[in-house]
Amino acid sequence: MDIILASTSPYRRRLLERLQLSFSCISPEVEEISVSGEMPAAMAKRLALLKAQSVAERYPDAVVIGSDQVAFIEGSILGKPGSFDRAKAQLRSCSGRAVQFYTAVAVVCLDRGLERLHVEPFNVRLRVLNDIQISNYLRREQPYDCAGSFKIEGLGIALFESLTGNDPTSLEGLPLIKLIELLTEVGLDILQG
Repeated sequence: MDIILASTSPYRRRLLERLQLSFSCISPEVEEISVSGEMPAAMAKRLALLKAQSVAERYPDAVVIGSDQVAFIEGSILGKPGSFDRAKAQLRSCSGRAVQFYTAVAVVCLDRGLERLHVEPFNVRLRVLNDIQISNYLRREQPYDCAGSFKIEGLGIALFESLTGNDPTSLEGLPLIKLIELLTEVGLDILQG
């Protein structure tokens, strides 16, 4: 059975590689926009499922994995900053505060009528950061394609006071603990060989 990751994210690809599965990556044809009044967990779930379904429509016999992550702070969604200045402003606004991350994972196989979906919450509290610390971090890591303006798997760990959640890989962009469970449900036990 073919496995496809509906993503071109190098972060998600590296995470899925940890499971030592043979898989391919295909870009989903999904516009990542919010719907008016949509809560962050619902947005992450909707987009993860749309990504998986988009690729599954082209490869109906494959098991397709879709994922999406939404960062949220006191009523506002934090997108991917895209630039140094926006990342600096984002980290300034998060300094000393709690940020909630919702990372959804969907597993779809159209030929088998399978559709599984889960959202994994994860909370972080950033240390109080000054402009020099923020600028030095951004110049070293350049996390401009990451929601929240950090890479937890790298130097980003130095930004945090605390992390709270069940699956640290969800903070990186793909909740592997739940994904393993979902894959097992669809008949792919990665430890069975």
